[in-house]
Amino acid sequence: MIKENLDKILSELSSGNNLGEKITLVGATKFVDVDKINEAISYRLTHIGENKAQELRDKFDSYLPVYKHFIGRLQSNKLKYVVGKADCIDSVDSIDLAKNISEFAAKQGVIQNIMLEINVGGEENKGGFKESEAFSAYKAIKALGGVKIIGIMSMLPIESEEKVAEHTERLRAIYDTLKAEDENIEYLSVGISEDYKTTIKHGANMVRIGTAIFGARNYKV
Repeated sequence: MIKENLDKILSELSSGNNLGEKITLVGATKFVDVDKINEAISYRLTHIGENKAQELRDKFDSYLPVYKHFIGRLQSNKLKYVVGKADCIDSVDSIDLAKNISEFAAKQGVIQNIMLEINVGGEENKGGFKESEAFSAYKAIKALGGVKIIGIMSMLPIESEEKVAEHTERLRAIYDTLKAEDENIEYLSVGISEDYKTTIKHGANMVRIGTAIFGARNYKV
């Protein structure tokens, strides 16, 4: 099943987004067994994303070679499980968190790749910078010594295709503004199993897909 699912998605993504950019597929691996993750890696999955710091810690030594993203809410007391281990922390949603990551990374002698999370839907139950804060947050965080910003990420509300398109285009405008300032900005990570086909039509160049690759998971664990 995993091979068939992955082949289908990779085929869909192979022509790029609406701007002709290559799309990076991140397999969202929350509550997925390492054996299944490694099966997907063996079938050409090159990026994975973990939501929970303890899961990344527990699975870390068992992954086949793969680029590891941390895509969940990161608490400062869990930095030791993620900083210097994840290749990128995609979910940096405050300047304070960025400072804590920077300080922790500096102590380890590493530069931690990060993305800025933008709450484009304005949802109170989700983290992330407001659209109006994106550029000032970028400036403040770019000045920190232990991190390198390589993109922006967003978790969109579950809404109509038209709303998903609108949100993605607004994020793309932020991305383009930041990329014009900084050649390190590479990724606009928007889109999950339910809406990735729409996001890539409107400027996303990275998508995070779990269920469509691995099937339904038990989130009550």
